Amino acid sequence: MDLNKLIEKAAQMKDVTVSVAAAEDMEVLEAVSMAVAQKIAHFILFGNAEKIEQIIQKHTPDLAESGYITIMPTDSQADAAKKAVQCVHNGQASVLMKGNIPTAVILKAVLNKEYGLRTGNVLSHVAAFQIPGYDRLIFVTDAAMNIEPDLNQKVQIINNSVDVATAVGLEMPKVAPIAAVEVVNPSMQATLDAAALSQMNARGQIKNCLVDGPLALDNAISIEAAEHKGIHSDVAGQADILVVPNIETGNALYKSLIYFAKAKVGAVIAGAKAPIVLTSRSDSAESKLNSLALAICSSNK
Repeated sequence: MDLNKLIEKAAQMKDVTVSVAAAEDMEVLEAVSMAVAQKIAHFILFGNAEKIEQIIQKHTPDLAESGYITIMPTDSQADAAKKAVQCVHNGQASVLMKGNIPTAVILKAVLNKEYGLRTGNVLSHVAAFQIPGYDRLIFVTDAAMNIEPDLNQKVQIINNSVDVATAVGLEMPKVAPIAAVEVVNPSMQATLDAAALSQMNARGQIKNCLVDGPLALDNAISIEAAEHKGIHSDVAGQADILVVPNIETGNALYKSLIYFAKAKVGAVIAGAKAPIVLTSRSDSAESKLNSLALAICSSNK
């Protein structure tokens, strides 16, 4: 599975609608145009209708006559977030996408008790990377939502990532809680949590995956490195999902893969009633399209 195949898989799903909050953004509408060209989904575009129409006319004119978009005017960014979230809450759409709007504004709507998308579970960021020279997608979590997750939060972060990975076709994904070393060190909380997560998985408290850790990054993704360290497990060197100990580690790994390794990425917020495409304004239209495909596939889990 690579990101192109992920897009193909998303295109095979029928009657998917994406609700976009504050769609008046060139990169967002370019991603929407790319998605519509491949018939991935229909889109309801909430926001400043005049600006949305101007951008479409200038940059993506084919969208106007595609029959795949509906423009819904709103009074403000907060109104766009509210109505986009309500659209998903009411079942009119199965995926929520962030447009030209601060993350805090859309998350406030997502977490609203009356019309939001809360489930009581932790929301977490799951990114799928296609790395040059690597033979499969690698998932990284959580690089954007939870700052310093405790053990219980890490359990939910793993569950969210396993849901996403299995939705795109992985059976029994291999999960590696990442630490600086591969042995338990009482002075390093990441190693204690990793060992506990592994034991919880062995006893059936974390299901539908294989968890083994602590593992340093090299031992998680390189069979040669794992063998050199004398580590023998079903996960070492073969990890599908890398669970980072905190947001700093995740953020650095995420950006290193993009800027140093030239990886392609799609990402989704999991744990809500529906997947959320919460990309950065600096993300390319291609990354937004990849994220849409990941969200659409995981909406059918």
